[in-house]
Amino acid sequence: MFNKILIANRGEIALRVIRTCKEMGIKTVAVYSTADAESLHVRFADEAVCIGPPPSTESYLKMANIIAAAEITNADAIHPGYGFLSENARFSRICADNGLKFIGASPEMIEKMGDKATAKATMKEAGVPCVPGSEGVIPDFPTCKKLAVEVGYPVMLKASAGGGGKGMRAVWTEDELEDAWNSARQESKAAFGNDDMYMEKLIEEPRHIEIQIVGDSTGRACHLSERDCSIQRRHQKLTEETPSPFMTDKLREDMGKAAVKAAEYIKYEGAGTVEFLVDKNRNFYFMEMNTRIQVEHPITEEVVDHDLIREQIKVAAGIPISGKNYTPQLHSIECRINAEDPFHDFRPSPGRITTLHAPGGHGVRLDTHVYAGYVIPPNYDSMIAKLIVTAQTREEAISKMRRALDEFVIEGIQTTIPFHRQLMDDPAYIEGNYTTAFMNDWEMEEFDEE
Repeated sequence: MFNKILIANRGEIALRVIRTCKEMGIKTVAVYSTADAESLHVRFADEAVCIGPPPSTESYLKMANIIAAAEITNADAIHPGYGFLSENARFSRICADNGLKFIGASPEMIEKMGDKATAKATMKEAGVPCVPGSEGVIPDFPTCKKLAVEVGYPVMLKASAGGGGKGMRAVWTEDELEDAWNSARQESKAAFGNDDMYMEKLIEEPRHIEIQIVGDSTGRACHLSERDCSIQRRHQKLTEETPSPFMTDKLREDMGKAAVKAAEYIKYEGAGTVEFLVDKNRNFYFMEMNTRIQVEHPITEEVVDHDLIREQIKVAAGIPISGKNYTPQLHSIECRINAEDPFHDFRPSPGRITTLHAPGGHGVRLDTHVYAGYVIPPNYDSMIAKLIVTAQTREEAISKMRRALDEFVIEGIQTTIPFHRQLMDDPAYIEGNYTTAFMNDWEMEEFDEE
């Protein structure tokens, strides 16, 4: 087992990893930018090293500074969390070259699954259902035009190196294709330094359902059931739940088998997710694989009673998994609390938190790094907390989430708490009748704060 782990991340995920390390008797090193000097992950780690100024490119993405911090503190492993360098093959390779265990996927695995076109081709080889589309990267626009006719409109253009909805364009007719092709490539080039594109048949109003998997160094994998992530805005998840209200026992069995098959085919080591689109007839198609811990991992932990960060660390240390697959026995919902104003198109709302009252009670979990007096910097992702509730049934979980959101007070900034509170009263959401198109027509209901 490791003696000391450096957490190459910030905020709630850094604090989350520190907590598990402490329970396992492992020393921790926090790294931070000058903007995060007062963050709780800095306070609760055994050691902390400043790695640069606020911009991510000069701190949390600065590989040399992170490796130097690991060396001066004698860390023997690095946990990358999610985002930043968590799916960076070069960083994984540099860690290995410097005698540091990267608690995540190998460089080869990240390269194979990080490029979406390559990942799709690999999954086809493994026999995992895939959305009809291009066989790898599309070389030029004439090929794109021909392929769109073969696949059949509507189609979706996607950046091969993409993520977070960047470089994606839905195309409904041939007249729209060339403009979509050019704009998607430009956006992808600007965001990822890569304008390679691929194409898929557009699955209209699908569910976005992911399967949590864990694989070990022996090549064996298991799954810990599904999470429904269909409530999204601009391809960014807002809330997640498990089990999915759309799930059947047969669908869970089939999707679980496909996810395990995918992980074992590539000999995946670590925690990850295999993400699927599921159509209205419950046909499912491979979308992508995330070779890291997910933001929404707590709801899986709550329904199967497993610490996924602990599992990551154990697998990285060479300890084999049990190989058992899991079915949720409870129902859990997560609301991502962002420093955004839902009444004004979810615009960012950084600043000082003047008042914070956290909800509590049975079945309520709050993962956060903020507190009263904390200043949310404008330099990073706007998520400041994850509110997780767990109950015997979905109906009880929704009721518990309503109560917890009513208790949750954050003043000084705007947050998405009012959005989630309204979502919990939405008839379609209550019925479990939602898809990835749910937010297309969403409008916040104004209310009188008096």
